[in-house]
Amino acid sequence: MKYYCLIVLCIVSSCSVKKYLPPGEKLYRGPIVMVKKEKGVKDSNGSLKKMLKSTVRPLPNKFILGQPYKVWWWYKIKTKKQTGLKAWLRKKLGEPPILSSKINAPVTAENMQAYMENNGYFHTKVKGDTINKSYFVYDRYDADVFPQYTIKSITWVSDSSALLKQLQKSDRKPILKVGNPYKLNDIEAERSRLDLRLKTKGYYYFNPDYIMAYADSTIGNNQVDLFLNIKKTTPEIAKHAFTINRITIFPNYSLLNPPPDTSKFGLFNEDGLLIRDTVHAFKPDLFKRTITYRPGQIYSSKDQNTSLNRFINLGAFKFVKNRYDIAKDTPGMYRLNAYYFLTPLKKKSLQAELDGFSKENGYIGSQASVNWKNRNAFGRAEQLAVKVYGSFELSLLDSLRGANNYTVGTNVSLTFPKYEIPFFNIKESSLYPPKTNLQLGYALFIKQSFYTQNIFNFQYEFDWKESANKEHTFAPIALTYRNTNHITDSFYKAAALYPTLLLNVYSEIILGTFYTYRVTSLNPLSHNQFYFNGGIDLSGNIAGLISGAKSPREKTIFNTPFAQYVKLDGELTYKKTIKTGLDWVNHLQLGIGMPYNNSSQLPFSKQYIIGGASSMRGFTLHTLGPGSYLPNGNDIKYFQTIGGDYKFLFNSELRFPLAGKSLFGAVFTDIGNVWTKDSTLFGAAGQLTKDWYKQLGVDAGFGIRFDASILLLRLDLGIPIRKPYLPDGQRWVINKIDLGNGNWRSDNLIINFAIGYPF
Repeated sequence: MKYYCLIVLCIVSSCSVKKYLPPGEKLYRGPIVMVKKEKGVKDSNGSLKKMLKSTVRPLPNKFILGQPYKVWWWYKIKTKKQTGLKAWLRKKLGEPPILSSKINAPVTAENMQAYMENNGYFHTKVKGDTINKSYFVYDRYDADVFPQYTIKSITWVSDSSALLKQLQKSDRKPILKVGNPYKLNDIEAERSRLDLRLKTKGYYYFNPDYIMAYADSTIGNNQVDLFLNIKKTTPEIAKHAFTINRITIFPNYSLLNPPPDTSKFGLFNEDGLLIRDTVHAFKPDLFKRTITYRPGQIYSSKDQNTSLNRFINLGAFKFVKNRYDIAKDTPGMYRLNAYYFLTPLKKKSLQAELDGFSKENGYIGSQASVNWKNRNAFGRAEQLAVKVYGSFELSLLDSLRGANNYTVGTNVSLTFPKYEIPFFNIKESSLYPPKTNLQLGYALFIKQSFYTQNIFNFQYEFDWKESANKEHTFAPIALTYRNTNHITDSFYKAAALYPTLLLNVYSEIILGTFYTYRVTSLNPLSHNQFYFNGGIDLSGNIAGLISGAKSPREKTIFNTPFAQYVKLDGELTYKKTIKTGLDWVNHLQLGIGMPYNNSSQLPFSKQYIIGGASSMRGFTLHTLGPGSYLPNGNDIKYFQTIGGDYKFLFNSELRFPLAGKSLFGAVFTDIGNVWTKDSTLFGAAGQLTKDWYKQLGVDAGFGIRFDASILLLRLDLGIPIRKPYLPDGQRWVINKIDLGNGNWRSDNLIINFAIGYPF
């Protein structure tokens, strides 16, 4: 039926479009390319036709079954307005016709011939004409293709100038190579590459257009000798390398009227840098550390870009720009004066946030926070931030009545734009300034009717970028101290029946150290993109070695047991763009936690959890795992976290456009679970075994995404199709889908609302 309707639509559109065409006009159907290969041409007919067709303009309209269905819509939806529903429908469903008057086959044939010449197919001839069929017009091209020429030799027509010597220096990655096909694009790319290299050697005023290339194609055997030289019209100033004469910094530059004061009165020298800080807002050594070059050095675009990027990444300046001028006080010498104009951000800011939320475990709540920030705390672009927050979670389920949660806390962080190490001063000049973060926090967690916890944490970490797409974080010290008090009799009564609940209220110290490494695709427009995040997290290893810990909670520090574990984490996301707007995204996450000696399981804050909007979307939080265990009401009521020591998660999602540039759809499937190391918490059902793959949960579903530019709203509907907590042999439930059954829908249709993509 669907195909019958499509055929009828095409027949109707065929008849209708013809009557709408202006008198004497026909509809452009597309090019016909015929290729005749001369002796020696190695390319296939198909590749040559594809190459020639790539030059044809304009592109023809879209057709289905030989009919211009989009042109039909264009004519049927008539409107002169540029906005409104009809204009939107016309733009989305239709497209304006490409008429015969826009086709100029002889000119296009000349463009084809020029294109082939530019790609080394010398002597190729192309003729163009048009063919009329019914109310369509075709353009036909007959190409007589000769063999493609290759480069036999590359010679610099040189003199003894320093510029030519720089250009002739060997390079490991030239674009032009002997044996390669002759291509004009390669010559232009090589000129740009050489220009970039010269810019790092002092040639500030050089331009790629100053390099001339010409080819001798008369040497025979379908080869060319390529000759490179500097044009005679090249300005003298471009032939010389420049050195840095002065570097002047204006750290309080304003873009507002009246014009800023950039006079040289009041300048002072700091390690060769001239600074005019009229309000003394910044310490001079900040600029000494940020600018990576000094007067007397050869100009380098690498140093220029590095210094600019370091200023931008300090987070203290709103606008950063620089300028280079010829030093006029040293006539006859090739020197540059550098100027940096820095507009500071507002030093202090105060921000308040209020959020409401609902959780998949039956809780609703709200969180409020007040954030204060100083972007230049001690004059060296240090970022001092103080956050005070509070939240509450109220249960909506009868089984969780009275088990409400309340949290109040504060967090203080101080970030230095350098490696801040006592008794050491590390000199660095990378493109991105490193950061040292100090964090100190306290939180009071109240689980109503059960207990109260005091949580203290301190972290000392370094963040640095190896390159634009590679980042490292190393925290030699990451301490967490958890102390529980005000434990109620009702909790102890529950613990008498379920002794493992006592693990919630044990005090514990985490003596942590961790390292993470992140790498992403360098080109964000690539059709194949990836993201990798891997790391290791350690705790209590040295303390365990010194104390000789052998069994859980045996050894203490200040009368408090310390956690002892090793965690390894890996996360990989791969996105393949099939065509514009159509993406296939795959995500893999592996987690291995190995508690040992002084710990029988990972601390609750370090355990792996699964389920929910960004994980297993067909299972709500606390309804999947660990292993084949199904958490009951008491587990959800008493345990802080229902998780495991090991995790496997795989997601696959196909994303596609629905309407315009804002509404997208997706179909997905998720596979995963978590497991515990031993049977202490959830028995043998939750323990990792050699048959772990038989305990994987599987779901599938579809979703809608609305891209509002500043944020992306996501709605996913997931359905479990494999439930690992069912008896073995009954876990696949895809054959039990019953959309007409209200009870089935209530238990199995899981709606997830979130902000941002899940991965």
